[in-house]
Amino acid sequence: MTAYLLRRLWQMIPTLLGVVLLVFFLFRWFGGDPAEILGGQNASADQIQAIREQLGLNRPVWEQLLIFLKQIVTFNWGHSWATNESVATLFATRLPATLTVMLPILVLEVLLAIPFALAVAAVRGSLTDRAVMVLSTVAVSISLLVYVIVGQYFFAFRLGWFPVQGWSGSTWTNLTTYAPLPVMVAVAVALAPYTRLYRSFFLDEIGHDYVRTARAKGLPERRILLRHVLRNAMIPILTNISVALPGVFVGSFLLEVFFSIPGLGRELLLAVNRSDYPVIQAFAIYLAMLTMVINLLTDLLYKAVDPRVVLK
Repeated sequence: MTAYLLRRLWQMIPTLLGVVLLVFFLFRWFGGDPAEILGGQNASADQIQAIREQLGLNRPVWEQLLIFLKQIVTFNWGHSWATNESVATLFATRLPATLTVMLPILVLEVLLAIPFALAVAAVRGSLTDRAVMVLSTVAVSISLLVYVIVGQYFFAFRLGWFPVQGWSGSTWTNLTTYAPLPVMVAVAVALAPYTRLYRSFFLDEIGHDYVRTARAKGLPERRILLRHVLRNAMIPILTNISVALPGVFVGSFLLEVFFSIPGLGRELLLAVNRSDYPVIQAFAIYLAMLTMVINLLTDLLYKAVDPRVVLK
């Protein structure tokens, strides 16, 4: 296990280096001139040149790349070009709001989708199964924007259960007052596709020989589903969760904008509108690192779920 872990960590280095080079040269070649963007249309050539010198854009490419690598290693991304706020401080102050919304979404998606899909798979071919699949197909076809509008109108304006927008400095207040509505919307959006996908995983396991053997031995159907089918289907489920997990943070952008949540998603959208490259680059690198760490943890969970898995 230790040798496998060290080898995977070593393999992450060239992968991360490739991401760093890609991000660096993409922003250099296709991002436009930041000095002209920050200077505006009325800036003179001397003003643009002064901005370029201040940002270090007049230095050789290799020197800029070394500075970029140093920022990654030291986690010191400098300051935002638009607000002059430290990028590290910006991430540290916006991350709690994002986690306050994203962690409940992740937990509820898993806790609701897995048992719901298992229950639907248990009654496969029945009227209930067909009805759930039809409703899931309809739900998947509806845009997130529709869920947001309906949720805000019904639960906020009509019932008055939750505020439409807002945030506070108290984590408990945010969890109980401001986060429930966006969490409910996000879970409602994700529940239908996850139910369809996990149901297919369970049905694939139910068709295997070991299930027929367990039934022939007289084991109860509930025990077969919970102790055998669920455990064997956890590997593809973990794979799906690991793939979708970074996307959850990306998907938080719209929620943070619609519900005025001061998180990383809204801040990144503002950075894109301002062409604030240090913030965008930092987020891209952090997201790549998060994805690699999640993939590593998922591989380790494979072993915990199924002892037959051999890590080489």
